[in-house]
Amino acid sequence: MMHDHDYPSVPGHRGVDTSAAAAASLTSSLSYLQAKVLRAIADAASRGLTTNELADALRIDRGSVQPRTSELRAKGRIRDSRQRRLNANGKKAIVWVVVGEVR
Repeated sequence: MMHDHDYPSVPGHRGVDTSAAAAASLTSSLSYLQAKVLRAIADAASRGLTTNELADALRIDRGSVQPRTSELRAKGRIRDSRQRRLNANGKKAIVWVVVGEVR
């Protein structure tokens, strides 16, 4: 994936016109979605949340949640807890936890 020089503050894209347009359409809501994801992970405390659990809890499509976890991880706001939980498809998923405090 190619990233804009401002990633993770600005959504990344792969340089394809449709991908760039989708990234541009998210720019205005990016900080809002990142904040929602970060707050949900913080509220889960040490139990953490997988991407699918986040999508379910926030009632947001997984495709909108997963990039936010990548961005928050790149910003150092969340980390891989080294825990794994099974998704509905039976595959192991990373459990994300917050780094530091969320105000």
